[in-house]
Amino acid sequence: MGNLPNLSELQQQAAGSEHGKPHHLFHRDFGALTEAVERTASVLALTAPERDRQGGTAWAERQALRDSGLLTLAVPAAFGGPEASWPFIYRVIRRFAEVDSSLAHLFAFQHLQVASIILFANPVQKARYLGGTVSEGWFWGNGTNSLGNQVRLVWREEGGYYELSGTKTFCSGATGSDMLNVTAPHPERPDERVFFAIPTKRAGIHVLDDWDNLGQRQTDSGSVIFDNVRVERDEVLGPPGTAGTPRATLRTLVSQVILTEIYIGNAQGALQNAWKYTHEHAKPWMTSGVARAIDDPFVHQHYGDLWIALRSAIALTEAAEGQLQQAWERGDALTADERGRLAVTIYEAKLVAARAALEVTSKIFEVMGARATAAKYGFDRFWRNVRVHTLHDSLDYKLKDVGSWVLTGTVPAPSIYS
Repeated sequence: MGNLPNLSELQQQAAGSEHGKPHHLFHRDFGALTEAVERTASVLALTAPERDRQGGTAWAERQALRDSGLLTLAVPAAFGGPEASWPFIYRVIRRFAEVDSSLAHLFAFQHLQVASIILFANPVQKARYLGGTVSEGWFWGNGTNSLGNQVRLVWREEGGYYELSGTKTFCSGATGSDMLNVTAPHPERPDERVFFAIPTKRAGIHVLDDWDNLGQRQTDSGSVIFDNVRVERDEVLGPPGTAGTPRATLRTLVSQVILTEIYIGNAQGALQNAWKYTHEHAKPWMTSGVARAIDDPFVHQHYGDLWIALRSAIALTEAAEGQLQQAWERGDALTADERGRLAVTIYEAKLVAARAALEVTSKIFEVMGARATAAKYGFDRFWRNVRVHTLHDSLDYKLKDVGSWVLTGTVPAPSIYS
């Protein structure tokens, strides 16, 4: 963290700051958890531009997420969790992404890993891993990227366990995590994925600090090397496993909405910062005939365009989240066709949100002016975060899937990205 404040100092500063207080543009109400959400958002906001420039691991802010009590939101009540709805969880993710997209990413992927346990694990495994998330305060990391990786899982008959070797990349949240969700090709059926949960500190696991991308700079998304790591039989999740039922395949859709909310959160953060800057610092153009930038009709027009783009994305996304919650609650009664139509709805929201976020985070400079490009403000981080995140998986193929459904009624086939 260099010379940045520690967690205690951040909490003291946040308590007296204006960061995180409701803004007239965006309604924020998290019910009984409003104080916890806003307090945590305030801590994340205080040093976000500096930490974005610095990169690396945000240890104090990760601890703030641990201390918030919000890491267990998705855990069902049967295992000691709050069992919050997905629309609620997504709104918290959006709020955090508004101030710190990287830590929002870590927070969101925590809930994706919890969802993975809920969807893939058998009852004994659920009790172990979901109960442990609550009782032990586990922070989960991710080692599930299946593209461009070289990992091999071997069954050791003589010992009755699996052995994992190779490298995984894009392992968001692995640094400093307690538990890892990991995937590997099935030893006997390479086209199938084996999904398992193991402690991050197990012998043979080496988490590398090699994430150096232009955005999402503190998501701890580097590589993990597995050097003959032992995986017990009962650490492999299932049944149902990754594709046992239509409901089990909801994990990908939970993930797709996470990405969508991170786009929206960045766009909200960019627009809110631009609003503040326009009021406090922006200068009117010399031939505008007005004394203040906020009275310039062209500035009004730009804000109208950006607002409409963002509101459209929010409306589609929140509608998709409501449908996702309904599908989640249907449990094993969920049909493949219902799951497929939900995927199309989520893709629609994701495409609109991606376009809106790229537009908003780029065009805010047109309403703020040249001085707003100074590095001290760090306003460019919103665009960089969105640009990196919108490359997570192909938007072109999402658009193709929507078009295929419009023309033929064919729904997307479940996969690691659909």
